[in-house]
Amino acid sequence: MPAFQEQREVLKSVATSLKRESIPFALAGGYAVWARGGPESDHDVDFVVRPEDADAARKTLLRDGHDAVESNEDWLDKVGRDGIVVDVIHRLPIGEVDDDMLARCDLLSVDSVRMLVMRPTDLLRCRLLALGENSCDFAPLLGWSRSLREQIDWTAVRHETAHNPFARSFLRLLSDLEVIPDATG
Repeated sequence: MPAFQEQREVLKSVATSLKRESIPFALAGGYAVWARGGPESDHDVDFVVRPEDADAARKTLLRDGHDAVESNEDWLDKVGRDGIVVDVIHRLPIGEVDDDMLARCDLLSVDSVRMLVMRPTDLLRCRLLALGENSCDFAPLLGWSRSLREQIDWTAVRHETAHNPFARSFLRLLSDLEVIPDATG
């Protein structure tokens, strides 16, 4: 498993490459949570770009020394550097990355590089909507929810994930643990 500092260096490399080429992007996933005060990601680094910018982003990152990483998904590209994988995502469980989603992001300094960072409400909505029978690990989501609970619009999360039984179960767990208020009270 790569060290956190190595992951952060790759994160900064991707961000500075995309900024240099004026490709709109935002930090997503576990490192977006970390940038907002949550636990540091031990998995990979995620960025979002609009679908129309995905090819330019990939070409830019390959030109700037990242390696191509095989991906069988049609909603992201993968690159890597020093064994650290970076997902460049253009379609999320909440829909395609677009100007509206990027406009909801906040400009933050992430390990000394200023970049857009996804909002906690969107991050949690994405993760909850990705839950299913083959992917139902609540542990990371519990850490995210506890550390970012004051930054999340829980009413919006409940409303926009209500159709997913795994999301409803997770939100019930948060309520039972008194991380968030009960929706009925």
